[in-house]
Amino acid sequence: MIQQFEIRLPAYSRGYHLIDSEILGHLPNLPKTGILNLFIKHTSAALTINENADPSVRVDFDSIMDCIVPENKSYYTHTLEGSDDMPAHVKTSLLGPDLSIPITNHQLSLGTWQGIYLCEFRNRGGRRNIVLSIYS
Repeated sequence: MIQQFEIRLPAYSRGYHLIDSEILGHLPNLPKTGILNLFIKHTSAALTINENADPSVRVDFDSIMDCIVPENKSYYTHTLEGSDDMPAHVKTSLLGPDLSIPITNHQLSLGTWQGIYLCEFRNRGGRRNIVLSIYS
């Protein structure tokens, strides 16, 4: 059986934002076992799972990604939407638009220190849509 929902997140500033509560708040009772797939319908924001305990992780994510994919490079040709746009597309491709999380005993089977992140790569990205699919 497949259940599917689409949610719209509020606009977040550029950075890495834990969205576990937004996701869980939109889910029905989960099956005993299954998979939750999350898919973000945007090309300049991504989803990832990583440490949720120490906020400095988010700062380091940002610093590392900005070193790997810097802004304002002369070799960018896709520049009409601003200096943050093309780097946002590349960062999104590196991290990806989707996640699959096991469901065990009616709960998301995340590790103790794991959280679901919205990775917002635009300075003004706006509201983001995520499709939630439950496979049981």
